[in-house]
Amino acid sequence: MRTLSLKPTALLAALSCAAPIATQRIATPLYAQSPRAARDTVATTDDPRVGLGPGEKNNAGIALWNMRLVSYSPKPVEFDSTRGLAFVNSDLAFRDNLVFQGNFSGFAIWDVSDPARPVLLSTVVCATDQGDPSIYGNLLFISAESPRSRTDCGTQGVEDGRDRMRGVRIFDVSDPRNPRLVKNVQTCRGSHTHTIVPHPTDSSVIYIYVGGSASVRDSSELPGCSDGTVAENPNTAHYRVDIIRVPLRNPEQAEVIGYARIFEGLPRPPGRAGEPFSDTTTNWRAFGPRGCHDFTAYPAYNLVAGACGSFGILLDVKDPERPVRLDALSDINFSLWHTAVFSNDARSVVFTDEWGGGTAPRCRIGDPVRLGGNTILTIHGGKFRQHGYVKMLAAQTETENCVSHNGGLVPVPGRDIMVQGWYQGGVNVFDFSDPDNPVEIAYFDRGPVDGDRLIVGGSWGAYWYNGYIYSSELARGLDVLELLPSEYLSKNEIEAARLARMREYNPQSQPRIVWPPAFPVIRSYLDQLVRNRGLPEGRLREIAQALDAAERAAGADRRRQLSALASRLEADARSASDPARVQAMARAVRELAEATR
Repeated sequence: MRTLSLKPTALLAALSCAAPIATQRIATPLYAQSPRAARDTVATTDDPRVGLGPGEKNNAGIALWNMRLVSYSPKPVEFDSTRGLAFVNSDLAFRDNLVFQGNFSGFAIWDVSDPARPVLLSTVVCATDQGDPSIYGNLLFISAESPRSRTDCGTQGVEDGRDRMRGVRIFDVSDPRNPRLVKNVQTCRGSHTHTIVPHPTDSSVIYIYVGGSASVRDSSELPGCSDGTVAENPNTAHYRVDIIRVPLRNPEQAEVIGYARIFEGLPRPPGRAGEPFSDTTTNWRAFGPRGCHDFTAYPAYNLVAGACGSFGILLDVKDPERPVRLDALSDINFSLWHTAVFSNDARSVVFTDEWGGGTAPRCRIGDPVRLGGNTILTIHGGKFRQHGYVKMLAAQTETENCVSHNGGLVPVPGRDIMVQGWYQGGVNVFDFSDPDNPVEIAYFDRGPVDGDRLIVGGSWGAYWYNGYIYSSELARGLDVLELLPSEYLSKNEIEAARLARMREYNPQSQPRIVWPPAFPVIRSYLDQLVRNRGLPEGRLREIAQALDAAERAAGADRRRQLSALASRLEADARSASDPARVQAMARAVRELAEATR
């Protein structure tokens, strides 16, 4: 099911299951470009997101399309500062009704039982200079790479290097109002990010793949650390991935158990686009691939996508202690391979490019789509195939840091939809079911934090979790958003997405989405077939009527009607212009028939 036209038809509006069409703005395709395009597409000023007024909190100008802002919660007072990067918010993790929000100086825990009124349960001040969180049961993992980060979470700074903590912290959050530090797992280059990789057969243990990008610590601070190239020093802390093993019953015994040399045989990358974030990126490139900024695990498929600075890498992790590289791709246009998001069927992956390092304005008039956006790759037999670049191209100002950043899937059956943060470029939602023709379908944006000077802010990452989109705002706090029905996303599709419930969600350890048997799931496929004319109009009306009749029935009569409809759909697929989607709908109908009692 790779092809999906998003042009609405009169039939979709006429069907009883169709959603009302939003009229806030006429939709246009998300800016996309083939890798072989002769000229670059550049940012546009013809967009409601352009020219929004500034504001430090929620008083900035706002542009919304096919979304609504459910709530805004300011940063906790402990983190409410605009002093450089020391107190900016970072990534999110989710468990039950809790949202764990990282910060460069610690983390906060929110109760979002009522998404319209999040309640702050606790704030932990503990310097990190990144603070990316992951949750597994009652264990919260926090990345730390700050020179000011202490083993005891003190705020007095570090004079003796033996008091410094650079690695992954483990907290017990069984009482979310009183998190308790359990273990500091030290690494030679700290932890800029980290990713949970479960063991495929042993549920008593998990692994942490560490994305370390800091300089190598002196061995006097952490024994065993050493610098240099592999040729100079086979034991160098560069050119490797640190792997932490965590026994879940005894997390205090967590430790680094090995190093994966996943870069062996890779050449130096061909070059980086645009202006480097700092002089060190030029030196880093000269040495070739030396580490990964981010990993995204997909345990259901035993895959990990590594966004490794100068390469996008695909790993087989059937044995988490010994990952095997399947493929690697470099691109002269990518400044920093930063993050990855798999499609639910693992047939494609979106990689992001953090051109400018996240603190620079990289969505200005003239900034091209090839730089600072995404590229969509499909996966064939464990190998990548590139399909071009896509970017949010509503022109931002010189006082708005903007570039592609973190996001995840919106669980609509039959479609590949991603929500993503763009720092001060806001949040957008796009459909990449057709990897050559992605389409933007919703957005939310504020004006700059300050209209006269660049103060770093915006959406660090935006994620769908159990019916809502949560966005971690670097400077301002926490936003909760909700998608609205439109010609590009029907009420049925949104209801089906809400049925895909998660008890726990770490965006860097991607869960496989499974939908329960339900009428909204079936009608989602019907809405999609209407949009792309996958079956004749008359037949689509008959299917809609059959579904309405089955829903009015009950028990054995409903089961009989659904089984008969599934059989007819299986026959329809043989002559449909979109047979895969018709087959998927038939399976969903049959699953609901089998579940009916």
